[in-house]
Amino acid sequence: MDLGAFSVSLAVADLDRSRDFYALLGFEVVGGDANDGYLILANGTTLLGLFHGMFDTNILTFNPGLTNDREQTSSFTDVREVQRALEAAGVELTEQVDPDNESGPAHLSCSDPDGNPILIDQFF
Repeated sequence: MDLGAFSVSLAVADLDRSRDFYALLGFEVVGGDANDGYLILANGTTLLGLFHGMFDTNILTFNPGLTNDREQTSSFTDVREVQRALEAAGVELTEQVDPDNESGPAHLSCSDPDGNPILIDQFF
């Protein structure tokens, strides 16, 4: 199963302060919009999302169809296929893809056995 790019989405109290801190570690803003409450940072192929007021906790995030170099790829496991596999394995989903949504952007979420939230967010 190809889940695409991996990043950690951090729920931050102060977006500017967090951006400045991660800049000290070599991260640069490569996406997002501070006015919308989020920024995407990169340091090489390491991705980090900073989200203010959007999430209650940090989230492990996968983006099918996107590489960690932030390039779109044509070969990936569609989020609907991921959902079918997780459901077949008995994984409880906290958010599901709308069954009427047969292709394109969609997302699902679940938690690992320790309660860590996982978001699988497909843009394409």
